[in-house]
Amino acid sequence: MLASLLTSLLVTMFLPYLAKVPLAFAMNKAGRYDNNNPRKQQATLEGFGQRANAAHYNSFEALAIFAAAVLITAQSGPVGSLSVTLGWLFVLSRVGYLCCYWFNLATLRSLIWFLGMACCFAMAIIALFV
Repeated sequence: MLASLLTSLLVTMFLPYLAKVPLAFAMNKAGRYDNNNPRKQQATLEGFGQRANAAHYNSFEALAIFAAAVLITAQSGPVGSLSVTLGWLFVLSRVGYLCCYWFNLATLRSLIWFLGMACCFAMAIIALFV
């Protein structure tokens, strides 16, 4: 069970880089990818590029919360199937979140974000108090 939970963390670690692909596409479309000053270029993006940038950075933010939940779970003792299910549900929610950001589905994106965060906090609460 622990291996499956840690695998979900490994997959989540790759998601910010998956989210970088559409951002790099948008940056290229806006002229060229400015590797000397990419954050300055990203700040000028609009529409899809702006959403791709936000999705990219949010993926790092969510990774921190998920990593903490996984570490709390891993350190608390035997990992149960509910925690593993919550871990993989988080991964799925993040993929859905990215798609919603890219396709400008703001309300659905917010609901999916909430689901992913609920998975993280539920994992930590289960590990600490159940």
